[in-house]
Amino acid sequence: MHQPAQLPLFSRFTLLSTAVLVGALSGCKAPETASTGNAATAGNTVAAAPANVAPAKPYTGENLVIGLYGSLTGSTATFGLSSQNGIKMAFDEINAKNPPLGKKLELISEDNGSKTEQVPAVVLKLINQKNVLALLGEVASSRSLAAAPIAQRAGVPMVSPSSTNPKVTQVGDYIFRTCFIDPFQGTVMARFGRETLKAQKAAILTDVANDYSKGLTQYFREEWTKSGGKIVSEQSYSEGDKDFQAQLTKIKGTDPDVIFIPGYYTEVGNIAVQARRLGLKQVMLGGDGWDSPKLYEIGGKALQGSYFSNHYSAESKDPKVVKFVAAYKKRFGANPPDALAAVAYDAAYLLSDAIRRAGAADRAKIRDALAATKNFEGVTGTISIDENRNAVKPAVVLKVQGNQGVYVTTVKP
Repeated sequence: MHQPAQLPLFSRFTLLSTAVLVGALSGCKAPETASTGNAATAGNTVAAAPANVAPAKPYTGENLVIGLYGSLTGSTATFGLSSQNGIKMAFDEINAKNPPLGKKLELISEDNGSKTEQVPAVVLKLINQKNVLALLGEVASSRSLAAAPIAQRAGVPMVSPSSTNPKVTQVGDYIFRTCFIDPFQGTVMARFGRETLKAQKAAILTDVANDYSKGLTQYFREEWTKSGGKIVSEQSYSEGDKDFQAQLTKIKGTDPDVIFIPGYYTEVGNIAVQARRLGLKQVMLGGDGWDSPKLYEIGGKALQGSYFSNHYSAESKDPKVVKFVAAYKKRFGANPPDALAAVAYDAAYLLSDAIRRAGAADRAKIRDALAATKNFEGVTGTISIDENRNAVKPAVVLKVQGNQGVYVTTVKP
């Protein structure tokens, strides 16, 4: 199929974090923990781990037990369920072929109800009661930020498939991600708006209760203004809000060319419907938090012609993507699988590969193997882990057309 030409490439971003050593954990390398004062890049400080978090017990399980914490119910439930599906499928494939260390991968899932305040209890349960070898999660950056200090202090490797806020991996050296980060994603959408859509004026509607949304706003704003564009209105809301008419009325008065809404699908869909009712006809732009079948159910016609950045396109003819999409649809009936399933599938395979390279069910050795990952071929692209434990990989821009996001272009780091 014909694909539009790629956007101009631009250099990847390097994020530096300051780390200090904490007390040695028995039987493993002492985790390094970033100071909370260093994590102000997107607005909030990183939550501290509860004072009673102790080093995890040495791993002795017969199988390789991996813990998933996610939003399996609540306002962002499709994120957690898609991630769980992707991980389950990956683990089943690996176990059927060549499980690492000759031991089966076993997944234990815990639901945080889409609520950040429930994350610590869920993660402590997985570490202390289930004695998991490693953690996978979360999708929402705010929830990963609630879990990361606990995993770091316990010395348990944590891999987030899709939390894009830079602060997540700044927590410490046991925290990784297999997705791109907001400085890249926010800049992609600002450049797309300026260079492809030729927009001059942008309005921004930010979820101020959401680290993900605030981070994307920051980097979109910086790139938009640096390129000569104008931000004519900045409005805010909080996740769970249902009435956006006051903010949209203010935006309407500034007559922007585009409206950037870096939020999650439930609020984005409602915002779009209310915006069209008020007569706002502008193109809307967003990030990977839009990616859910629920977006189209809620937003319907109101979102047609809008654009968002994402981790992959299910339309890709890459053999890995074709195989993944076909297997996922056969097993789960999704049409097509969203990007959250794809990045979680990749995270599961990458973690398994790290365990194999570590040569032992030893958390410190697995941490070192994760950090050494280079050129891992995944469904969402070739993944290399950089010095800040972030994945260096491309992004795609999708256009809302019917009940799906249709491929527009790929932007490489």
